[in-house]
This record gives sequence, structure tokens and C-alpha cells, in this order.
Amino acid sequence: MTFNDYQSQSRKTAIYPDLGKNFVYPVLGLAGEAGEVADKIKKTLRDDHGVVTEEKKMEIKKELGDVLWYVAQIATELGLSLDEIANVNLEKLFSRMERGKLSGSGDNR
Repeated sequence: MTFNDYQSQSRKTAIYPDLGKNFVYPVLGLAGEAGEVADKIKKTLRDDHGVVTEEKKMEIKKELGDVLWYVAQIATELGLSLDEIANVNLEKLFSRMERGKLSGSGDNR
């Protein structure tokens, strides 16, 4: 499956206010789901001494799927392609790597 395939298929399940003209709703959903991923990791550190069990991996996998769903909806709302987003991101990262700028801060390094 490509990112664009996922984007297209996931859109069929999108139900929220002003669908097609509302990027705010999926942005808020993304923040919530990212928080759930972080919470699962936090509890792994607290309760399991940082050992990620198979059960915990499955829970995190489901939450990461929700993160991906919201990213796809934001992209769709903005008329962006997930395949293009992935390619641009890799180009940026490889450029930073070639220039020795993977570490550090700032968007334009």
C-alpha cells in the first residue's frame, strides 16, 4: 500500500464537522492521538521499566494508526499528497545528512 492509497481509503471513514473545509478538527485529533502514544510510552517507563512488551507494542501500533489517520485527513483537507509529503521529508533529511546538519535545531538547517 502506498501513502496515497492509505490517504484515499482512510478518507472514506472521515466523519467530522465541515468535512472538506475543516483542517482544525483533524489537527486537534492529531494532538490528542500523539498524546495517547506518548502516554503509552510514559506508562511503559513507569510500570514496565522501559520494557516494551508485545501487548504494549500492539497498543502503540493502534495509536500510531490513529496518528496516521489524522495526518492523512490534514493532508487531504489542505490538498496535499501523503506520498509527496513523505518524499519531501526524505529529501530534506538526506540533504541535512549530506551537509552534516541532522543534529541541531531550526527548520532551515
